[in-house]
Formats: sequence, structure tokens, C-alpha cells
Amino acid sequence: MKTILVIGAGMSSSSLIRYLLENSTIYNWKVRVVDQDIKLAERKINGHPNGIALSFNALESVERRPEIEQASLVISMLPARFHVDVAKDCIDLKTNLITPSYISPEMRALDEAAKKAGIVIMNEIGVDPGIDHMSAMKIIDHISAIGGKVHSFKSFCGGLIAPESDNNPWNYKFTWNPRNVVLAGQGSAACFIEENQYKYIPYSKLFSRIDLMAIPGYGEFEGYANRDSLSYRGIYGLENIPTIFRGTLRRPNYCKAWDAFVQLGLTDDSYKMAHSEELSPRTFINSFLPFKENISIEEKFKKAIGYDEDIYHKFEWLGFFDASKVMGLKNVSPAQLLENILVSKWTLDPSDKDMLVMFHEFVYELNGEKKKLNSYMVNIGEDSVYTSMSNTVGLPAAICAKMILNETLEITGVQMPISAEVYNPILKELEENGITFLEEEFDHQFIG
Repeated sequence: MKTILVIGAGMSSSSLIRYLLENSTIYNWKVRVVDQDIKLAERKINGHPNGIALSFNALESVERRPEIEQASLVISMLPARFHVDVAKDCIDLKTNLITPSYISPEMRALDEAAKKAGIVIMNEIGVDPGIDHMSAMKIIDHISAIGGKVHSFKSFCGGLIAPESDNNPWNYKFTWNPRNVVLAGQGSAACFIEENQYKYIPYSKLFSRIDLMAIPGYGEFEGYANRDSLSYRGIYGLENIPTIFRGTLRRPNYCKAWDAFVQLGLTDDSYKMAHSEELSPRTFINSFLPFKENISIEEKFKKAIGYDEDIYHKFEWLGFFDASKVMGLKNVSPAQLLENILVSKWTLDPSDKDMLVMFHEFVYELNGEKKKLNSYMVNIGEDSVYTSMSNTVGLPAAICAKMILNETLEITGVQMPISAEVYNPILKELEENGITFLEEEFDHQFIG
């Protein structure tokens, strides 16, 4: 019997754990799930005879190493900054590892050691990163195989609320780590290349520079730039491509309202607010508005946002003008206070369903003809536990785990899913689970 150790039983682990348990009888697996909250691990296992719930400090090597030593495969669903320490233990103990997170420089540096240990450390095997890589590479490899040359590649992905559960003016609820949403785009300028011109968007302008697109059957979306598009030229073998851009999707008018948070300073995480435990949402937002006697907070806010009624309505719905409840958070940043307000309004209800949307746009040349190919995927979650985000993050990792354990995938070293031997079987099984891409192709004119 082979043992799988899953470290972390949070929101994105639900579908992963379910898949592993459903296949455990067929393939003779034992699935050990560890989380600080053992009741959470127990709920995810849901009484399955091949599942074991554990609770220990997975951040401590002395506690996790004995579990890694008896495992055939480890799947780390910890925050990304902890993967490298787990990977070092896996190398020492010659145990394969899967993570859904981006490959950090520190993880990349372990490539040779992983190869010497004869193990694979598969990273970026979730949705974004993950399904984005696999679906893009399938098309890029196909265009190359038929003699075409890619001129432009734009890719967008967003975790959103499904239309049937969309009941607020922001058209958004959290399906991922709320803190990551609040801090999105900070740290460096978004960088990309367009028609061979390098472009940069500073954080202060990020949410006012958007792209608009339509997905058949699902209406309009807007996208803002991700921080780093340029590194994907090398990853995808498109080093000389004139245009490459990656972005995040939201519904129309979300970005202009989020930009108000940015311009007011509410997303700043660099300092702590004095007496923050005494602030209500109303006094919190007033902290960032000018002092004006005899002018209401509402009027000062309207002036600050240029008297945009849509933005005002969105802030009002979030309760920013409510003075009745003190948030009670001591020694916290503006970003942390903002997160607290948003979580109270943007958490999925038990009956809610989420939606994952991915959109690729390719422009390429073949036999002297210019072509445009749009590839898109829309997936609706099952409920507030087996969300689309959980399915699209967890299923690729789970399928990859099956391939490693069944020895149908035998690569070693620090990897991501960009080769056909990885992406073809995973994309095929994802289709069987309702995660399907549709394509539209058009004649196209572009600057060449």
C-alpha cells in the first residue's frame, strides 16, 4: 500500500483530498491528511476508511520528517513560503513532492539535488499557475507542430462568483485567500511587452488600466495586469514574441471601485494604524479623508472619488459609513482592516457557487495568413466546499499524484507541467471532470 501525505486541509484541498480518497481503493493508497485543525482534516476525510486525520506542526522538520519518511508522495498545500523546507526533507528522504505554488528561486536551486535523489518536485500544478500553463502549452505546441509562429499571447484568469449566486454590487466573493486579494499587485510594477515595446504599470495605476473582453454565454469581463508577464516568454518557449500579457479577471466596474481603495490608501500594509482597535468602518475610512468641518464623511468621500454614484453605492453596501460597530483589531495595518470588512461581506454562503474563468488569446501566422485563436474555460463550482477554485486547484495536483504513484510519469528534478507527457493526460482527465476549454478561430490582421 502506497501512502500519500497531504499537508494542509484548507479551502483549496477539498477536491484534492476527495479525488485521492475516491481512487484509494482502486490503487491501494492510504491518504494521511495533516492540518493544525484536526477537525477540519476529519471533515475532509469524511469517514473514508483509507483516510487518516493528523494534527502536528508541519512547519517543524522534527515533526513532519517521520511522516514524510513513510510516505510515497507528499502534497504540500501550505503557503508558498514553506514549500522549500518541505522539499529539502523530501530530497533527504527520497520522497516525491507536489505543490501548486510558483517555483521560487530557492526551490529552483534544489533541481540538481532532487535529480540526484531520483525524485520529482512538481510545482505550479493548480489552476493559475497550472491549468493556464497546460492549456497554453497545448496550443503553443500545436501551432509550432503545424509550422505556425505565435505573434501575440494574452492570458487572463479569475476566480469569481457564479451568476446564480451573484447577489452583490461588486459581483465578487472570496474563493481564495482574502489577504492575497487585498494585496494583489503590490510590490512591483506590472511588466509586459506589446508590439516589442516594454510596458510597465505602477501599482497606483494598475486598476485604472484594464482590458475588456466577452466570454460567450457569460457576458463581459475586465482584466488588470499581473505583476510579471515577461518571465513566461522563456517558460513557454516564446523568447522573441512581440506581445505577451497576463492578467486577472473581474466583472465590469469592479476595478474602478477597487482603485478607490488604492487611491485612498486602504490597501497599504506597510504600517500599523494608531488606536486601530477603536475604529469602526466609518472612522476607518474617515482616517483617509481630509479634515473638513461641517462636511459629512459621505460628502467628503464622494468628492474624493469624483462623485461616482456606482463606487459610492459599492462602498455603502460594504458598510463603510456604518459607525455602529467597532472592529476591535489592535495594532493592524489599513490592509488588515480592509480585509476584515470585506470578509464580513464577501464570504461564500453555504448555498453559493463560485466560478473560475480562464481566457487565452493567440495571434499567429501560418502559411502567410494571420490567425487569431481564442480559448476559454468557464467552470462552476458544486457548492461552497467543493468550489470551482478547489476543483481547478486540487484536481490537476491529484491527477499528477496518480501519474507519479503509478509510474506513468517518471521525470525527476524541480518541474512544472509544460511538457506534453504531463499536460496531455491531465487535461484529458480534467475534461472528463467538466473542466473543458472551447476554442474559436478567426482571420486576423496585426502589425508585423
